[in-house]
Amino acid sequence: MSTIGTHVLDAVAGVPAAGIAVALYRGTELLGSATTDDGGRIAALGAALPPDTYRLVFDTGAYFAERGIESFYPEVAITFVVIEERHYHVPLLLSPFAFSTYRGS
Repeated sequence: MSTIGTHVLDAVAGVPAAGIAVALYRGTELLGSATTDDGGRIAALGAALPPDTYRLVFDTGAYFAERGIESFYPEVAITFVVIEERHYHVPLLLSPFAFSTYRGS
């Protein structure tokens, strides 16, 4: 079984994005949710994951609204495939009008 973690960086402020709500789904089934810590991290989200397709949903709209910043994306959804047994790290680099992600290690 695999595990999933994430790290969110606020590219505009140049700091970790603390306090972003993140949910993990398989299809429409909610598997777990958590909020990024002061370092912008969630070390593990949900239980052990078998091979399948999953989706992380980041509540970016609330994060920027709390800071009085207008943003284009109310949420960011990242869909990915778990193929082999390992820890998957899915970072998110975030700004009000753009985002980027990759499979970390």
